[in-house]
Amino acid sequence: MSAAAARAALEQGDFDTASRLASAALPSAEGAFLLGVIAAEQGRIGEAIRQIEAAVAADPRGEYRAQLARLYTLVRRDGDAAAQLAAAEADPPADALSRDTIGCVYARLGDHVAALPHFEVAVAVAPENDQFLYNHAATLSFLGRVDDAEAALETLLARSPDDARAHHLLAGLRKQGPERNHVVRLQAAKQRARGPDRLLTGYALAKELEDIGRGDDALACLLEVNAEHRAALGYAPARDAAIVDAVAGSWPAFAAAPVTDAPAEAPILIIGMPRTGTTLVDRILAAHPAVESGGELQALPLAVKAASGTRSRTVLDPETLHAAAGTDLGAIGRDYLARAAHHRRLPERRFVDKFPGNFHYAGIAARALPNAAIVCLRRNPMDTVLANFRNLFAISSRYYDYSYDLLDIAAYVAGFERLMTLWRTALPGRILELRYEDIVADQEHATRRLLAHCGLDWSERCLDFHAQGGAVSTPSAAQVRRPIYRDSVARWRKHEAVLAPVAAYFAERGIAID
Repeated sequence: MSAAAARAALEQGDFDTASRLASAALPSAEGAFLLGVIAAEQGRIGEAIRQIEAAVAADPRGEYRAQLARLYTLVRRDGDAAAQLAAAEADPPADALSRDTIGCVYARLGDHVAALPHFEVAVAVAPENDQFLYNHAATLSFLGRVDDAEAALETLLARSPDDARAHHLLAGLRKQGPERNHVVRLQAAKQRARGPDRLLTGYALAKELEDIGRGDDALACLLEVNAEHRAALGYAPARDAAIVDAVAGSWPAFAAAPVTDAPAEAPILIIGMPRTGTTLVDRILAAHPAVESGGELQALPLAVKAASGTRSRTVLDPETLHAAAGTDLGAIGRDYLARAAHHRRLPERRFVDKFPGNFHYAGIAARALPNAAIVCLRRNPMDTVLANFRNLFAISSRYYDYSYDLLDIAAYVAGFERLMTLWRTALPGRILELRYEDIVADQEHATRRLLAHCGLDWSERCLDFHAQGGAVSTPSAAQVRRPIYRDSVARWRKHEAVLAPVAAYFAERGIAID
Protein backbone atom coordinates (compact mmCIF):
# COMPACT_ATOMS: atom_id res chain seq x y z
CA MET A 1 0.00 0.00 0.00
CA SER A 2 2.79 2.45 0.90
CA ALA A 3 4.48 1.84 -2.47
CA ALA A 4 1.29 2.64 -4.38
CA ALA A 5 0.81 5.76 -2.27
CA ALA A 6 4.43 6.71 -2.91
CA ARG A 7 3.85 6.50 -6.67
CA ALA A 8 0.78 8.70 -6.34
CA ALA A 9 2.73 11.27 -4.32
CA LEU A 10 5.57 11.18 -6.83
CA GLU A 11 3.17 11.84 -9.70
CA GLN A 12 1.96 14.90 -7.79
CA GLY A 13 5.53 16.15 -7.34
CA ASP A 14 5.41 15.67 -3.55
CA PHE A 15 8.92 14.30 -3.14
CA ASP A 16 8.96 14.45 0.66
CA THR A 17 5.85 12.32 1.01
CA ALA A 18 6.91 10.01 -1.80
CA SER A 19 10.32 9.49 -0.21
CA ARG A 20 8.85 8.73 3.20
CA LEU A 21 6.36 6.23 1.80
CA ALA A 22 8.92 4.59 -0.52
CA SER A 23 11.33 4.18 2.40
CA ALA A 24 8.55 2.49 4.34
CA ALA A 25 8.14 0.06 1.44
CA LEU A 26 11.74 -1.13 1.68
CA PRO A 27 13.26 -3.65 1.23
CA SER A 28 10.88 -4.21 -1.69
CA ALA A 29 12.13 -3.64 -5.24
CA GLU A 30 9.35 -1.09 -5.76
CA GLY A 31 10.50 0.94 -2.78
CA ALA A 32 14.09 1.01 -4.02
CA PHE A 33 12.94 1.91 -7.53
CA LEU A 34 10.83 4.82 -6.34
CA LEU A 35 13.64 6.13 -4.15
CA GLY A 36 15.87 5.97 -7.22
CA VAL A 37 13.38 7.91 -9.33
CA ILE A 38 13.10 10.56 -6.62
CA ALA A 39 16.89 10.85 -6.39
CA ALA A 40 17.11 11.25 -10.17
CA GLU A 41 14.46 13.98 -10.15
CA GLN A 42 16.50 15.81 -7.53
CA GLY A 43 19.74 15.50 -9.50
CA ARG A 44 21.37 12.86 -7.32
CA ILE A 45 22.24 10.57 -10.21
CA GLY A 46 24.75 8.36 -8.40
CA GLU A 47 22.27 7.58 -5.62
CA ALA A 48 19.53 7.04 -8.21
CA ILE A 49 21.64 4.45 -10.03
CA ARG A 50 22.44 2.59 -6.80
CA GLN A 51 18.78 2.39 -5.80
CA ILE A 52 17.50 1.28 -9.20
CA GLU A 53 20.31 -1.24 -9.60
CA ALA A 54 19.09 -2.77 -6.33
CA ALA A 55 15.53 -2.78 -7.65
CA VAL A 56 16.59 -4.51 -10.88
CA ALA A 57 18.56 -7.11 -8.91
CA ALA A 58 15.45 -7.94 -6.90
CA ASP A 59 12.91 -7.66 -9.74
CA PRO A 60 14.29 -7.26 -13.29
CA ARG A 61 11.09 -5.89 -14.79
CA GLY A 62 11.23 -3.79 -17.94
CA GLU A 63 10.12 -0.54 -16.28
CA TYR A 64 13.03 -0.66 -13.86
CA ARG A 65 15.53 -1.54 -16.58
CA ALA A 66 14.31 1.30 -18.80
CA GLN A 67 14.95 3.90 -16.11
CA LEU A 68 18.32 2.38 -15.23
CA ALA A 69 19.35 2.52 -18.89
CA ARG A 70 18.37 6.19 -19.02
CA LEU A 71 20.48 6.95 -15.95
CA TYR A 72 23.46 5.08 -17.35
CA THR A 73 23.46 7.31 -20.43
CA LEU A 74 23.58 10.37 -18.18
CA VAL A 75 26.90 9.17 -16.75
CA ARG A 76 28.16 8.00 -20.17
CA ARG A 77 27.88 4.28 -19.40
CA ASP A 78 26.52 3.56 -22.86
CA GLY A 79 27.47 -0.11 -22.88
CA ASP A 80 25.61 -0.74 -19.62
CA ALA A 81 22.63 1.17 -20.98
CA ALA A 82 22.55 -0.96 -24.13
CA ALA A 83 22.68 -4.13 -22.02
CA GLN A 84 19.70 -3.00 -19.94
CA LEU A 85 17.72 -2.20 -23.08
CA ALA A 86 18.40 -5.62 -24.54
CA ALA A 87 17.23 -7.25 -21.31
CA ALA A 88 14.13 -5.04 -21.12
CA GLU A 89 13.10 -6.02 -24.64
CA ALA A 90 12.93 -9.68 -23.60
CA ASP A 91 9.87 -8.76 -21.52
CA PRO A 92 8.94 -5.21 -22.58
CA PRO A 93 6.94 -3.04 -20.21
CA ALA A 94 3.39 -2.18 -21.19
CA ASP A 95 3.20 1.41 -19.93
CA ALA A 96 3.73 4.31 -22.29
CA LEU A 97 6.35 6.13 -20.19
CA SER A 98 8.66 3.14 -20.04
CA ARG A 99 8.37 2.50 -23.77
CA ASP A 100 9.07 6.16 -24.49
CA THR A 101 12.07 5.99 -22.15
CA ILE A 102 13.44 2.96 -23.99
CA GLY A 103 12.97 4.78 -27.29
CA CYS A 104 14.78 7.85 -25.97
CA VAL A 105 17.73 5.80 -24.74
CA TYR A 106 18.03 4.01 -28.07
CA ALA A 107 17.90 7.39 -29.81
CA ARG A 108 20.61 8.74 -27.51
CA LEU A 109 22.73 5.72 -28.42
CA GLY A 110 22.15 6.54 -32.10
CA ASP A 111 19.97 3.52 -32.92
CA HIS A 112 16.85 5.17 -34.32
CA VAL A 113 15.65 1.99 -36.00
CA ALA A 114 15.49 0.26 -32.61
CA ALA A 115 13.88 3.33 -31.03
CA LEU A 116 10.97 3.57 -33.45
CA PRO A 117 8.79 0.61 -32.32
CA HIS A 118 8.96 1.77 -28.72
CA PHE A 119 7.80 5.26 -29.63
CA GLU A 120 5.01 3.68 -31.69
CA VAL A 121 3.79 1.77 -28.63
CA ALA A 122 4.06 4.85 -26.40
CA VAL A 123 1.92 6.91 -28.80
CA ALA A 124 -0.61 4.09 -29.20
CA VAL A 125 -0.99 3.71 -25.43
CA ALA A 126 -1.01 7.46 -24.66
CA PRO A 127 -2.02 9.28 -27.87
CA GLU A 128 -2.75 12.50 -25.98
CA ASN A 129 0.84 12.91 -24.74
CA ASP A 130 2.63 15.62 -26.73
CA GLN A 131 6.12 14.60 -25.63
CA PHE A 132 5.66 11.00 -26.80
CA LEU A 133 4.24 12.20 -30.11
CA TYR A 134 7.15 14.59 -30.65
CA ASN A 135 9.71 11.88 -29.94
CA HIS A 136 7.95 9.61 -32.43
CA ALA A 137 7.95 12.35 -35.08
CA ALA A 138 11.63 13.14 -34.53
CA THR A 139 12.61 9.52 -35.02
CA LEU A 140 10.48 9.27 -38.15
CA SER A 141 12.31 12.30 -39.51
CA PHE A 142 15.73 10.81 -38.69
CA LEU A 143 14.72 7.70 -40.63
CA GLY A 144 13.63 9.72 -43.67
CA ARG A 145 9.90 9.08 -43.28
CA VAL A 146 9.08 12.70 -43.92
CA ASP A 147 5.36 12.38 -44.67
CA ASP A 148 4.72 10.33 -41.53
CA ALA A 149 6.72 12.76 -39.41
CA GLU A 150 4.81 15.70 -40.89
CA ALA A 151 1.46 14.09 -40.12
CA ALA A 152 2.47 13.44 -36.51
CA LEU A 153 3.66 17.02 -36.04
CA GLU A 154 0.50 18.50 -37.52
CA THR A 155 -1.52 16.39 -35.08
CA LEU A 156 0.58 17.74 -32.24
CA LEU A 157 0.31 21.36 -33.38
CA ALA A 158 -3.43 21.10 -33.87
CA ARG A 159 -3.84 20.65 -30.13
CA SER A 160 -0.71 22.56 -28.99
CA PRO A 161 -0.25 25.42 -31.48
CA ASP A 162 2.62 26.96 -29.52
CA ASP A 163 4.81 23.85 -29.30
CA ALA A 164 8.06 25.44 -30.45
CA ARG A 165 9.99 22.19 -30.89
CA ALA A 166 7.28 20.85 -33.17
CA HIS A 167 7.36 24.03 -35.27
CA HIS A 168 11.15 23.81 -35.57
CA LEU A 169 11.20 20.13 -36.53
CA LEU A 170 8.37 20.58 -39.04
CA ALA A 171 10.09 23.47 -40.79
CA GLY A 172 13.22 21.39 -41.28
CA LEU A 173 11.55 18.30 -42.71
CA ARG A 174 11.60 19.53 -46.29
CA LYS A 175 12.24 22.60 -48.40
CA GLN A 176 9.08 24.69 -48.26
CA GLY A 177 7.58 26.33 -51.34
CA PRO A 178 5.63 29.53 -52.05
CA GLU A 179 2.38 27.57 -52.27
CA ARG A 180 3.08 25.28 -49.33
CA ASN A 181 4.63 26.68 -46.18
CA HIS A 182 3.83 27.66 -42.60
CA VAL A 183 5.14 31.24 -42.61
CA VAL A 184 1.94 32.95 -41.47
CA ARG A 185 1.40 30.43 -38.69
CA LEU A 186 5.03 30.73 -37.58
CA GLN A 187 4.90 34.53 -37.53
CA ALA A 188 1.96 34.37 -35.14
CA ALA A 189 3.62 31.69 -32.98
CA LYS A 190 6.86 33.70 -32.78
CA GLN A 191 4.92 36.74 -31.66
CA ARG A 192 3.46 34.78 -28.75
CA ALA A 193 6.63 32.92 -27.80
CA ARG A 194 9.06 33.79 -25.02
CA GLY A 195 12.53 32.60 -24.03
CA PRO A 196 13.87 29.44 -25.70
CA ASP A 197 10.53 28.93 -27.44
CA ARG A 198 11.00 32.25 -29.21
CA LEU A 199 14.45 31.14 -30.37
CA LEU A 200 13.12 27.83 -31.73
CA THR A 201 10.15 29.44 -33.44
CA GLY A 202 12.35 32.20 -34.85
CA TYR A 203 14.69 29.65 -36.40
CA ALA A 204 11.74 27.79 -37.89
CA LEU A 205 10.38 30.99 -39.38
CA ALA A 206 13.78 32.02 -40.74
CA LYS A 207 14.25 28.63 -42.38
CA GLU A 208 10.91 28.83 -44.17
CA LEU A 209 11.45 32.45 -45.20
CA GLU A 210 14.75 31.40 -46.74
CA ASP A 211 13.04 28.50 -48.51
CA ILE A 212 10.55 30.77 -50.24
CA GLY A 213 13.14 33.27 -51.40
CA ARG A 214 12.91 35.88 -48.63
CA GLY A 215 16.53 35.58 -47.57
CA ASP A 216 16.91 39.11 -46.19
CA ASP A 217 13.83 38.70 -44.01
CA ALA A 218 15.16 35.34 -42.82
CA LEU A 219 18.48 36.81 -41.75
CA ALA A 220 16.79 39.76 -40.05
CA CYS A 221 14.67 37.30 -38.05
CA LEU A 222 17.77 35.39 -36.95
CA LEU A 223 19.63 38.55 -36.02
CA GLU A 224 16.73 39.49 -33.77
CA VAL A 225 16.19 36.19 -31.92
CA ASN A 226 19.87 35.31 -31.71
CA ALA A 227 20.73 38.70 -30.20
CA GLU A 228 18.07 38.13 -27.54
CA HIS A 229 19.39 34.68 -26.72
CA ARG A 230 23.05 35.75 -26.82
CA ALA A 231 22.33 38.51 -24.28
CA ALA A 232 20.93 35.95 -21.85
CA LEU A 233 23.84 33.52 -22.23
CA GLY A 234 26.72 35.52 -20.81
CA TYR A 235 29.03 33.90 -23.34
CA ALA A 236 32.63 35.13 -23.64
CA PRO A 237 34.70 34.17 -26.73
CA ALA A 238 37.74 34.11 -24.43
CA ARG A 239 36.47 30.80 -23.06
CA ASP A 240 36.85 29.04 -26.40
CA ALA A 241 40.08 30.91 -27.13
CA ALA A 242 41.51 29.53 -23.87
CA ILE A 243 40.71 26.01 -25.05
CA VAL A 244 42.55 26.60 -28.32
CA ASP A 245 45.51 27.94 -26.32
CA ALA A 246 45.41 24.80 -24.16
CA VAL A 247 45.29 22.47 -27.17
CA ALA A 248 48.36 24.17 -28.65
CA GLY A 249 50.11 24.47 -25.28
CA SER A 250 49.59 20.82 -24.32
CA TRP A 251 50.55 19.40 -27.71
CA PRO A 252 54.33 19.09 -27.04
CA ALA A 253 53.56 16.86 -24.05
CA PHE A 254 51.09 14.79 -26.06
CA ALA A 255 53.62 14.55 -28.92
CA ALA A 256 56.21 13.12 -26.51
CA ALA A 257 53.82 10.91 -24.52
CA PRO A 258 54.21 7.11 -24.50
CA VAL A 259 52.01 5.01 -26.79
CA THR A 260 51.71 1.53 -25.29
CA ASP A 261 49.87 -1.24 -27.16
CA ALA A 262 48.23 1.17 -29.58
CA PRO A 263 45.17 -0.44 -31.18
CA ALA A 264 45.47 -1.67 -34.75
CA GLU A 265 41.90 -0.78 -35.68
CA ALA A 266 41.45 1.93 -38.33
CA PRO A 267 38.42 4.15 -37.64
CA ILE A 268 37.71 7.11 -39.89
CA LEU A 269 37.44 10.44 -38.07
CA ILE A 270 35.69 13.33 -39.80
CA ILE A 271 36.55 16.66 -38.22
CA GLY A 272 36.04 20.33 -39.01
CA MET A 273 33.80 23.23 -38.22
CA PRO A 274 30.12 22.30 -37.99
CA ARG A 275 28.02 22.93 -41.11
CA THR A 276 30.91 22.49 -43.53
CA GLY A 277 29.94 19.19 -45.17
CA THR A 278 30.88 16.71 -42.45
CA THR A 279 27.51 14.92 -42.67
CA LEU A 280 27.78 14.83 -46.46
CA VAL A 281 31.16 13.07 -46.25
CA ASP A 282 29.84 10.74 -43.55
CA ARG A 283 27.03 9.66 -45.90
CA ILE A 284 29.42 9.22 -48.82
CA LEU A 285 31.63 6.95 -46.71
CA ALA A 286 28.69 5.09 -45.15
CA ALA A 287 27.51 4.17 -48.67
CA HIS A 288 30.71 2.14 -49.09
CA PRO A 289 30.13 -1.60 -48.55
CA ALA A 290 33.07 -1.86 -46.13
CA VAL A 291 32.06 1.07 -43.90
CA GLU A 292 29.36 1.95 -41.38
CA SER A 293 28.59 5.28 -39.75
CA GLY A 294 28.87 5.45 -35.98
CA GLY A 295 27.35 8.94 -35.92
CA GLU A 296 28.65 11.85 -33.89
CA LEU A 297 30.52 10.12 -31.09
CA GLN A 298 31.75 11.68 -27.88
CA ALA A 299 34.12 8.74 -27.42
CA LEU A 300 37.40 10.60 -27.96
CA PRO A 301 36.64 13.60 -25.71
CA LEU A 302 35.40 11.20 -23.01
CA ALA A 303 38.49 8.99 -23.30
CA VAL A 304 40.74 12.02 -22.88
CA LYS A 305 38.63 13.23 -19.96
CA ALA A 306 38.92 9.85 -18.27
CA ALA A 307 42.70 9.82 -18.77
CA SER A 308 43.00 13.29 -17.25
CA GLY A 309 41.30 12.37 -13.99
CA THR A 310 39.95 15.92 -13.65
CA ARG A 311 36.63 16.55 -11.91
CA SER A 312 35.65 19.69 -13.82
CA ARG A 313 32.07 19.79 -15.06
CA THR A 314 33.04 20.18 -18.71
CA VAL A 315 34.56 17.48 -20.90
CA LEU A 316 36.77 19.89 -22.83
CA ASP A 317 38.61 22.53 -20.81
CA PRO A 318 42.22 23.70 -20.35
CA GLU A 319 42.63 21.87 -17.03
CA THR A 320 41.62 18.56 -18.61
CA LEU A 321 43.90 18.94 -21.63
CA HIS A 322 46.97 19.75 -19.54
CA ALA A 323 46.23 16.97 -17.06
CA ALA A 324 45.85 14.39 -19.85
CA ALA A 325 49.04 15.48 -21.61
CA GLY A 326 51.81 12.96 -20.99
CA THR A 327 49.48 10.05 -20.18
CA ASP A 328 49.70 6.82 -22.18
CA LEU A 329 48.06 7.48 -25.52
CA GLY A 330 47.71 3.79 -26.24
CA ALA A 331 45.34 3.55 -23.29
CA ILE A 332 43.36 6.51 -24.65
CA GLY A 333 43.07 4.76 -28.02
CA ARG A 334 41.83 1.54 -26.43
CA ASP A 335 39.34 3.43 -24.26
CA TYR A 336 38.10 5.29 -27.33
CA LEU A 337 37.40 2.07 -29.22
CA ALA A 338 35.65 0.53 -26.22
CA ARG A 339 33.34 3.53 -25.98
CA ALA A 340 32.73 3.60 -29.74
CA ALA A 341 31.85 -0.12 -29.78
CA HIS A 342 28.45 0.58 -28.19
CA HIS A 343 27.44 2.61 -31.26
CA ARG A 344 28.43 0.05 -33.87
CA ARG A 345 26.04 -2.33 -35.62
CA LEU A 346 28.44 -4.08 -38.05
CA PRO A 347 31.72 -4.66 -36.23
CA GLU A 348 33.26 -6.39 -39.24
CA ARG A 349 33.23 -3.03 -41.06
CA ARG A 350 35.30 0.07 -40.46
CA PHE A 351 33.38 2.83 -38.77
CA VAL A 352 33.12 6.57 -39.21
CA ASP A 353 33.15 8.92 -36.21
CA LYS A 354 31.68 12.16 -37.47
CA PHE A 355 32.16 14.53 -34.55
CA PRO A 356 33.33 17.86 -36.00
CA GLY A 357 34.71 19.07 -32.66
CA ASN A 358 37.39 16.39 -32.73
CA PHE A 359 39.54 18.98 -34.51
CA HIS A 360 40.63 19.85 -30.97
CA TYR A 361 41.87 16.27 -30.53
CA ALA A 362 43.36 15.58 -33.97
CA GLY A 363 46.91 15.31 -32.64
CA ILE A 364 45.85 12.95 -29.87
CA ALA A 365 43.87 10.82 -32.33
CA ALA A 366 46.80 10.59 -34.74
CA ARG A 367 49.04 9.10 -32.04
CA ALA A 368 46.49 7.13 -29.99
CA LEU A 369 44.99 5.56 -33.14
CA PRO A 370 47.97 5.20 -35.48
CA ASN A 371 45.92 3.52 -38.23
CA ALA A 372 43.00 5.94 -38.11
CA ALA A 373 42.18 7.97 -41.20
CA ILE A 374 41.47 11.62 -40.38
CA VAL A 375 39.51 13.83 -42.77
CA CYS A 376 39.00 17.54 -42.15
CA LEU A 377 36.25 19.38 -44.00
CA ARG A 378 37.08 22.88 -45.11
CA ARG A 379 34.66 25.52 -46.36
CA ASN A 380 34.86 29.18 -47.23
CA PRO A 381 35.09 30.90 -43.83
CA MET A 382 32.34 33.38 -44.71
CA ASP A 383 29.93 30.60 -45.66
CA THR A 384 30.99 28.74 -42.52
CA VAL A 385 30.06 31.71 -40.35
CA LEU A 386 26.71 32.17 -42.06
CA ALA A 387 25.88 28.45 -41.95
CA ASN A 388 26.65 28.22 -38.22
CA PHE A 389 24.55 31.32 -37.57
CA ARG A 390 21.63 29.91 -39.56
CA ASN A 391 21.62 26.57 -37.76
CA LEU A 392 20.21 26.06 -34.28
CA PHE A 393 22.40 23.60 -32.43
CA ALA A 394 21.52 21.97 -29.10
CA ILE A 395 20.39 24.91 -26.98
CA SER A 396 21.39 23.24 -23.72
CA SER A 397 24.95 22.53 -24.88
CA ARG A 398 27.51 25.15 -23.88
CA TYR A 399 29.72 23.85 -26.69
CA TYR A 400 27.66 25.84 -29.20
CA ASP A 401 27.32 29.11 -27.30
CA TYR A 402 29.54 30.75 -29.92
CA SER A 403 26.89 30.28 -32.64
CA TYR A 404 24.46 33.12 -31.80
CA ASP A 405 26.61 36.05 -32.93
CA LEU A 406 28.37 36.53 -36.25
CA LEU A 407 31.62 37.84 -34.78
CA ASP A 408 31.64 35.18 -32.06
CA ILE A 409 31.48 32.57 -34.82
CA ALA A 410 34.26 34.34 -36.72
CA ALA A 411 36.44 34.17 -33.60
CA TYR A 412 35.68 30.47 -33.26
CA VAL A 413 36.60 29.90 -36.92
CA ALA A 414 39.88 31.73 -36.30
CA GLY A 415 40.63 29.30 -33.46
CA PHE A 416 39.86 26.38 -35.74
CA GLU A 417 42.18 27.78 -38.40
CA ARG A 418 44.95 28.16 -35.83
CA LEU A 419 44.66 24.52 -34.80
CA MET A 420 44.55 23.24 -38.37
CA THR A 421 47.76 25.17 -39.06
CA LEU A 422 49.28 23.43 -36.04
CA TRP A 423 48.19 19.95 -37.19
CA ARG A 424 49.34 20.61 -40.75
CA THR A 425 52.83 21.32 -39.42
CA ALA A 426 52.92 18.65 -36.70
CA LEU A 427 51.26 15.87 -38.71
CA PRO A 428 52.28 16.39 -42.34
CA GLY A 429 50.13 14.33 -44.71
CA ARG A 430 48.18 12.67 -41.91
CA ILE A 431 44.98 14.70 -42.28
CA LEU A 432 43.17 14.97 -45.61
CA GLU A 433 41.80 18.50 -45.89
CA LEU A 434 38.81 18.28 -48.20
CA ARG A 435 37.06 21.42 -49.42
CA TYR A 436 33.28 21.37 -49.48
CA GLU A 437 33.34 23.47 -52.63
CA ASP A 438 35.51 20.84 -54.35
CA ILE A 439 33.07 18.06 -53.49
CA VAL A 440 30.23 20.09 -55.00
CA ALA A 441 32.25 20.98 -58.12
CA ASP A 442 33.48 17.44 -58.86
CA GLN A 443 31.95 14.81 -56.62
CA GLU A 444 33.71 11.84 -58.21
CA HIS A 445 37.21 13.33 -58.04
CA ALA A 446 36.73 14.39 -54.40
CA THR A 447 35.31 10.98 -53.52
CA ARG A 448 38.26 9.19 -55.10
CA ARG A 449 40.64 11.32 -53.01
CA LEU A 450 38.59 10.60 -49.92
CA LEU A 451 38.50 6.83 -50.41
CA ALA A 452 42.18 6.68 -51.29
CA HIS A 453 43.11 8.55 -48.12
CA CYS A 454 40.98 6.14 -46.07
CA GLY A 455 42.52 3.10 -47.73
CA LEU A 456 39.22 2.04 -49.31
CA ASP A 457 38.64 0.57 -52.75
CA TRP A 458 36.53 2.51 -55.21
CA SER A 459 32.76 1.97 -54.98
CA GLU A 460 30.18 3.49 -57.30
CA ARG A 461 27.72 3.38 -54.41
CA CYS A 462 29.53 6.34 -52.86
CA LEU A 463 28.36 8.55 -55.73
CA ASP A 464 24.78 7.51 -55.05
CA PHE A 465 24.98 8.10 -51.28
CA HIS A 466 21.61 9.87 -51.07
CA ALA A 467 19.76 6.72 -52.13
CA GLN A 468 21.44 4.37 -49.67
CA GLY A 469 19.10 4.97 -46.71
CA GLY A 470 20.10 4.94 -43.06
CA ALA A 471 19.25 7.23 -40.18
CA VAL A 472 20.55 10.80 -40.11
CA SER A 473 20.12 12.75 -36.88
CA THR A 474 22.10 15.89 -37.64
CA PRO A 475 20.78 19.24 -38.92
CA SER A 476 21.73 18.13 -42.45
CA ALA A 477 19.24 15.23 -42.52
CA ALA A 478 17.03 16.68 -45.25
CA GLN A 479 19.91 17.91 -47.41
CA VAL A 480 21.88 14.65 -47.54
CA ARG A 481 18.86 12.70 -48.74
CA ARG A 482 19.09 14.39 -52.12
CA PRO A 483 21.95 14.56 -54.64
CA ILE A 484 24.70 17.12 -54.16
CA TYR A 485 23.52 20.64 -54.93
CA ARG A 486 25.24 24.00 -55.30
CA ASP A 487 22.80 26.25 -53.44
CA SER A 488 25.08 26.77 -50.44
CA VAL A 489 28.27 27.74 -52.27
CA ALA A 490 29.06 31.44 -51.84
CA ARG A 491 25.71 31.98 -50.14
CA TRP A 492 27.31 34.67 -48.01
CA ARG A 493 27.50 36.97 -51.05
CA LYS A 494 23.74 37.47 -50.78
CA HIS A 495 24.29 39.12 -47.39
CA GLU A 496 27.61 40.84 -48.02
CA ALA A 497 26.62 44.08 -46.29
CA VAL A 498 25.50 42.39 -43.06
CA LEU A 499 28.61 40.20 -43.07
CA ALA A 500 31.03 43.07 -43.76
CA PRO A 501 32.33 43.13 -40.14
CA VAL A 502 33.08 39.41 -40.41
CA ALA A 503 35.02 39.94 -43.64
CA ALA A 504 37.01 42.72 -41.95
CA TYR A 505 37.70 40.47 -38.95
CA PHE A 506 39.12 37.75 -41.19
CA ALA A 507 41.15 40.24 -43.22
CA GLU A 508 42.80 41.57 -40.06
CA ARG A 509 43.89 38.01 -39.19
CA GLY A 510 45.02 36.99 -42.62
CA ILE A 511 42.25 34.45 -43.14
CA ALA A 512 41.41 34.29 -46.84
CA ILE A 513 37.74 34.43 -47.81
CA ASP A 514 38.03 33.93 -51.58
